[in-house]
Amino acid sequence: MMRLAPISVFVVPFGVGFGIAAIEQGLTVVQAVAMSAVVFSGAAQFASLEFWPEPVGLTSIALVMFAVNARFIITGAALSTWLNQLPILTRWFSLSFLSDPNFVDSRSAFQAGEKDVGVFLGGGLILWLTWVGGTVLGALAGENLGDLKVYGFDVVMVCFFATAITSRLKPLSAVVPAFISAAIAIATLDLLPLGWNIIAASVAGGMWGAYQNAV
Repeated sequence: MMRLAPISVFVVPFGVGFGIAAIEQGLTVVQAVAMSAVVFSGAAQFASLEFWPEPVGLTSIALVMFAVNARFIITGAALSTWLNQLPILTRWFSLSFLSDPNFVDSRSAFQAGEKDVGVFLGGGLILWLTWVGGTVLGALAGENLGDLKVYGFDVVMVCFFATAITSRLKPLSAVVPAFISAAIAIATLDLLPLGWNIIAASVAGGMWGAYQNAV
């Protein structure tokens, strides 16, 4: 849990932002906090708010949620070597706390020889707590908190992922799939529905990586 404690602090502003946006869209404090506690997916939650005032069908919302969160199919599969050792109920419970920072940190730890899967669950729990706590703060305090971007919180996650990705690019063979994925994600950002550019980038990068290993 303590591995991601420093990073988790910077999740709070994002939770605050969601809390504020949820109240502005007409959700109650209880509804906003409950969504963060149960869904625990910032991108999906923000996307769902776009549908909140309108009578949109549940199927449409479900498809958007799938597109936004489909990357977790890939990240979950990448962790399967370690998580599949757990009993199935424990595995499901642990995976409910899967997030991008938790995946990056846990996979690096496992590949370095870490055997305790509690690293994954603990990291997920601390991120979940700060996300829900930030939502509570945003829903209750609202716009009285001011613009949190002036403190630079919005660049912390970008720096975290940039560091994590570049540290994995030591073999030259890893550079090309990463470049292809990045290029496709950027090129299709405005061409594909929300979230699908990440799926396309992941598939393309993964296919190129598989091709490299095959030849």
